[in-house]
Amino acid sequence: MKEKSGATTAQLNKKAARGTRNTKSRLHPRNRHRERYDFKQLIDCCPELAQFVKLNVYNDESIDFSNPDAVKMLNKALLKNSYDIDNWNIPQNYLCPPIPGRADYIHYMADLLRDNNNGEIPTGNMIKCLDIGVGANCVYPIIGNREYGWLFIGSDIDPVAIKSADRIIKSNPFLKGKIELRLQDNPKDFFCGILKKDEQIDLTVCNPPFHSSLAEAQSGTLRKLSNLGHKKVTKPTLNFGGQNSELWCEGGEKRFVRDMILQSKQFSTSCFWFSTLISKKYILKSVYKTLKRVEAVEVKTIPMGQGNKISRIVAWTFLSREQQEEWMKKRWNEM
Repeated sequence: MKEKSGATTAQLNKKAARGTRNTKSRLHPRNRHRERYDFKQLIDCCPELAQFVKLNVYNDESIDFSNPDAVKMLNKALLKNSYDIDNWNIPQNYLCPPIPGRADYIHYMADLLRDNNNGEIPTGNMIKCLDIGVGANCVYPIIGNREYGWLFIGSDIDPVAIKSADRIIKSNPFLKGKIELRLQDNPKDFFCGILKKDEQIDLTVCNPPFHSSLAEAQSGTLRKLSNLGHKKVTKPTLNFGGQNSELWCEGGEKRFVRDMILQSKQFSTSCFWFSTLISKKYILKSVYKTLKRVEAVEVKTIPMGQGNKISRIVAWTFLSREQQEEWMKKRWNEM
């Protein structure tokens, strides 16, 4: 692990400030992936990556991001190089998420906790997070634990995804006892059946299925692949993989997030900050309307940018200022 879980915010930011040459400036300052990929270093720690690395049109080393095998091997190398994950794999056709973007989400949530904690990021195993839809890749819990020492609950409706994430945890001993996986038996529930009675968590993260149908998901994939290759693609090959439940659901991102917000009200005192990634800007109006309906006390919208893609995190809490102070005193100030 490159950072101690007890590192102070100042120490965490110090490393982030080093070296700005060739950085991806739209990524979070503490994101380990701000600099251009050092493929020599990545191949040193993951020799299998070498076969996928070629010179691109700009005479720079890169991979073919439309090739799912290349993307998966790059992820394996990044997780090994940056987070000491020796054994990482996912079943064929399961979502293989871009690591820099996942890391950004975790770092911005750390900032959110910092803003409630007198400017200091709370680290270590006093912080407990819920990843709604942990997937077969288990990436959010890996990054959150390795960067900040946080504990995670990973929930999913897919038994195959849960088994895959469990294999990753068992194959990397330092993750044991840090990430607990829970199968959601009812695909319509987000918190019921997952959170135990009187269980408290400090934050939730979620990457919702973006599309409302398989056809819409395939159309989006064709556009993305065409943009990557600078030529029209007519056959949908998922370069980042993804099962149906990971890519689309009835009502799409809009209904998924609406239902999550409505159900979060029932657990208003069980979690400090609920949050979700929002891919489509136009649904924000509906999101804010639903948050007003459930009487969220505070709402934060955090913009994120990776490459040409713009997304945002929406976070909300039902805790009053007094309840927030009491929460921090009981849970965070014991660290």
